[in-house]
Amino acid sequence: MKDALHPPRRSAPLRVLVTSYRSHPHVGGQGVYVRELTRALAREGCAVTVASGPPYPELDEAIALERLPSLDLFAVPNAMRALRWRHLASRADLHEWAAHNTGAFGEMTAYALRLEAFMAARPGRFDIIHDNQTLALPLTRIARRTPVITTLHHPIAIDRDFAVAGAATRTGRILSRRWHSFVEVQARAARRLEHFLCVSHASRDAYAQRCGVDPARVTVAHNGIDHAMYHPDPAMTREDGLIVTLASADVPIKGLDVLIGALDRLKQEGRTVRLTVIGQLREGPAKRALERAGLMDQVSFVSGLTRDAIADLYRRCTVFVSASRFEGFGFPAAEAMACGAPVIVSDGGALPEVAGDAGLVTPAGDSAALAGALAALLDNPRRRAAMGQACADRARTAFRWEDHARAAIALYDKALSQREGARPS
Repeated sequence: MKDALHPPRRSAPLRVLVTSYRSHPHVGGQGVYVRELTRALAREGCAVTVASGPPYPELDEAIALERLPSLDLFAVPNAMRALRWRHLASRADLHEWAAHNTGAFGEMTAYALRLEAFMAARPGRFDIIHDNQTLALPLTRIARRTPVITTLHHPIAIDRDFAVAGAATRTGRILSRRWHSFVEVQARAARRLEHFLCVSHASRDAYAQRCGVDPARVTVAHNGIDHAMYHPDPAMTREDGLIVTLASADVPIKGLDVLIGALDRLKQEGRTVRLTVIGQLREGPAKRALERAGLMDQVSFVSGLTRDAIADLYRRCTVFVSASRFEGFGFPAAEAMACGAPVIVSDGGALPEVAGDAGLVTPAGDSAALAGALAALLDNPRRRAAMGQACADRARTAFRWEDHARAAIALYDKALSQREGARPS
């Protein structure tokens, strides 16, 4: 890793365009990744610009933002009637409108078409493009002129399969497959692109299996976390019996049902524990499971929290649990670890990579194993304290944005060297 951590000196800054089809700063990980990656690249001496569709990211002042407006059809009252005469001249607008109104998700391809036009109007402005998992076919054409590095988080084919399997009706399964029709397009694009930065070994292997990506084309570098925000606070006291998890959606892949099943087992054993879920409780599988188990009074849902409030919750909890059936990385677990929380994770995807030797790992989907791990920690304050310290130590050294950015820059250098070597003298 010497070359990744110590990139060569340059006479001029690398001009990097970071691209992201949407970059919401407060929902999901896309905006977080764009903000932290660009911040770290700028600190390493790169001249960084972001080209994003809406919602737009929050960036440091040194980072330029190029807005590539979309139709943003999720934000309009009637998407079918959103098309205007001027949109007929735009291939991107037509694709986005037609896909949305036939039950598909077409934002990635529409964004990539806009990016293709943006780059064609600015030849030579950027040395390298670093794309945040758009994986649309127009990027393969863009890459012929400007090298493209793609960050891989995790293959959405896994989400699709869980969503289809979890649909209650045949119609629901058909609609879910239609919505996820972009998955096959992403796989085709991934097989044609050359350079990838992947956030975990588990995700790299999943892309090889699901999309046919050659692992030799993939550099693995774990995400970093914001250590100024997520860190232990000795002044805060942990609350006995408080379990915390984060569930961004009530879908099978997130494993909230597994955690509810574990709580049900603990209740039957006569244990009283409390669970705080960072997320919203809606009508759906989680609410029905809580009602069946009689756990509604032991489980609370909180949403709209600031990052400070989330960090404080991580510092107060007895244990943090991530029972996901697959995670490409697992920001919540890593951030909880950084706050000194002992963590229990499933073996779904990259979560064992995040926990390392510091946390406990249970089989994905196994409520009984999770209940046993929780009981063992709840009964042993000394073990919890030692685990919390080990988790904080691991997070501080294993998840650093500067390391991720340096791995990216080494990949930029490799792509540029290959491009220069391929040009005729």
